[in-house]
Amino acid sequence: MATVQDLFQRLEQLNSVGAALSSERNLERLLENILLAAKTITRADGGTLYRMSEDGQQLEFAIVRNDSLGIAFGGANGQPLSDKFQALPLYTRAGVPNDSMVAAHAALNACTVNIADAYDADGFDFSGTRRFDASTGYRSRSFLTVPMRNHEGEVIAVLQLINALTPEGQVEPFNDEDQRLAESLASQAAVALTNRQLIQQMETLFEAFINLINIAIDEKSPYTSGHCQRVPELTMMLAEAADKAKEGPLKDFHLTDQDRYELKIAALLHDCGKVTTPVHVVDKATKLQTLFDRIHLIDTRFEVLRRDAEIARWRAVAGGADTQEMAAAYEARCQQIDEDRAFLRHANVGGERMSDEDIERVRRIAQDYRWCDASGVEQAFLSDEELENLTIRAGTLTAAEREIINNHIVATIKMLEALPWPKHLRRVPEYAGGHHERMDGKGYPNGLKREDMSWQARMMGIADIFEALTAADRPYKPAMKLSQAVSIMENFKANGHIDPDLFQVFMDASVPAGYGKAFLKDGQLDI
Repeated sequence: MATVQDLFQRLEQLNSVGAALSSERNLERLLENILLAAKTITRADGGTLYRMSEDGQQLEFAIVRNDSLGIAFGGANGQPLSDKFQALPLYTRAGVPNDSMVAAHAALNACTVNIADAYDADGFDFSGTRRFDASTGYRSRSFLTVPMRNHEGEVIAVLQLINALTPEGQVEPFNDEDQRLAESLASQAAVALTNRQLIQQMETLFEAFINLINIAIDEKSPYTSGHCQRVPELTMMLAEAADKAKEGPLKDFHLTDQDRYELKIAALLHDCGKVTTPVHVVDKATKLQTLFDRIHLIDTRFEVLRRDAEIARWRAVAGGADTQEMAAAYEARCQQIDEDRAFLRHANVGGERMSDEDIERVRRIAQDYRWCDASGVEQAFLSDEELENLTIRAGTLTAAEREIINNHIVATIKMLEALPWPKHLRRVPEYAGGHHERMDGKGYPNGLKREDMSWQARMMGIADIFEALTAADRPYKPAMKLSQAVSIMENFKANGHIDPDLFQVFMDASVPAGYGKAFLKDGQLDI
């Protein structure tokens, strides 16, 4: 019989365990803690925690522990559960309740089963227990099986304890105090487990909704497909490297599980504002592209000029001009047309920085050529808008289009700041909204400097740039090798674009190589 002092001590343990369970966020650790707490309070040598399957038709092994045999499966610290831990069916194939199995009986009837000796128990099938004992040399005697019910009275798990031990280590039955304490713990644990499951379900739904947005963004453009999935992966790789730093400015930087989740959500949402960006701007692979590449319209105009030159040739011949002279003039005109046409097609690609001479040549072509439209009206060879596009110094975007692209981060911040974030996610807008800022204050949209930004926001800036450099799905550039991308990042570090301390961690932890193996093509892996 337990003493008053012993009972009081175990009640204190129960209270402290209940408080600890309510604060545990990790589901695997929570399940493990429930079983370990039950074993401690009842002084059980072993135990199993079963979880109800999604369809409510069977009990699935979640945690298995036995101190005497040194068995630890499942949970945060145990070995992975193997195939030998097969789920217990609650019903036979004929649909009859499987009351011969004690754990199934407890679940089906929502009742506690306390057995003094399994070998002498009537009404239950302990043949599996006997086989286990025969193979291990163990002797399973006392069993205490307690159902765990949620707030709606549904059984969500079953706690089964084996072999209560005396202070001297002898096996004894579970007494009434053990049963009441185990039932009280099961009730508290069921609340904690239900809450954790509900939170996990909400988090899963939330992340699925975020992924839905990202899929919509990526589907808008085949050229950025996967960006919204790869940046979070790279961000978290850098964050884990920073968390492990043992020296330097980041030696005191550490992430909790909540910090990791907050950063992950921010990374997943970092480009959500792109839902507002027009597709023809996102997909602008050439300078003249809108819904289609308008270089073909200019090709047509050149063909009109060639036709006009041929008509002028034969009219001159018909008027008495020298045939050979007209032929030579025609050939010279066609050669110039072909050269200028090839030049504009090359300029349209936007693959390299245009020189002042090339820009001047575009303008000269626009001035020197005139053409007649279908109505016979003479027109400028290039419209003002076409001229503006073809003289873009670098890339394919005009200043106005670049502003549209840049505005996605403003839209991202507005969208995220409009959401009622819970306390543990309140910094998501800041993290997600800072990935286009620069350490020297020359970034956008707020011109923040290094000291104005969190480590997490700076991490996202590095991840966003590195993913863009190494992406193999962009129409305006070939897939970049890791060494080339790292070299560019080195320049960004030197000119105040990215955080130098984080970039050092990025390199010291071999994040580029790890990311490359996971996401890049073999031809890009040169470091």
